[in-house]
Amino acid sequence: MSTDNPIPKRLKEARKKMKITQKDLGVRIGMDEGAASARMNQYEKGVHMPDVRTLKLLAKELGVPLNYFFCEDDSTAEIATAISKLSEEQRNQVLEFIKNIQDENK
Repeated sequence: MSTDNPIPKRLKEARKKMKITQKDLGVRIGMDEGAASARMNQYEKGVHMPDVRTLKLLAKELGVPLNYFFCEDDSTAEIATAISKLSEEQRNQVLEFIKNIQDENK
């Protein structure tokens, strides 16, 4: 697995958190039952990369935002997931909070 590509790691983490198999996840997003397990395994190992359409389907099925797959560290991935579940107003409040913290550190 390539260390500079966070997608395989994030995909595997999200799938395991949902407690579903590679095959089940593949089938749920519309892959052929016979190929789903092998294809998902290749994605998780970084052998092949899912296209954006497939990543969107995976994100929806796993209950994570699309940008979750691109987060390079665990805390950023957790923040991205938490923020995606907030209302627009709540997201704006979080953004203001972050801006305030940044201003304090200048």
